[in-house]
Amino acid sequence: MTKDELMKTLEIQEEVLQFTHFTNDDAWELGNLLVQEAKKLGICITVQIRRNDMDVFKHAMDGMSGYNMQRMMRKHNTVKLMEKSSLYMYLLIDKSEENKNSLNLPEAEYGFYGGAFPIRVEEAGVIGSVAVSGIGHVADHDFLIKVIGKYLHIDEVPKISTDKM
Repeated sequence: MTKDELMKTLEIQEEVLQFTHFTNDDAWELGNLLVQEAKKLGICITVQIRRNDMDVFKHAMDGMSGYNMQRMMRKHNTVKLMEKSSLYMYLLIDKSEENKNSLNLPEAEYGFYGGAFPIRVEEAGVIGSVAVSGIGHVADHDFLIKVIGKYLHIDEVPKISTDKM
């Protein structure tokens, strides 16, 4: 897949994976599902869900560190500002130096790598984000997509080809 094809796939993921509503209780359910799925797969991650600028779910599995928490916060900041997945922004910036320079965002505050996804509510827009860290930025994104799709009962979510990144 070319970068443009990957970006188009990420745009489709964001269109497909929209919520009809998203409450703090929904965040609890989604967060717990992310942790359960990680345990099933034998992977260690940190999970954070933000809604309306407030942490509504946060969990760090054994073996994770403050570094993972910092990476998640940067990813959340990126999604909040751009209303796109952090992996989409990674590809946009990777596409050209001009894109990187035009954004002029401090790397200490923004994370241009995969693992955060916008919580977009139909007819309301982006109201938060969900992020994971711990298994590599593309794998973080892929894991999120699979679990959000499972949570929303959506089987047909286009996947990205992770071997091209």
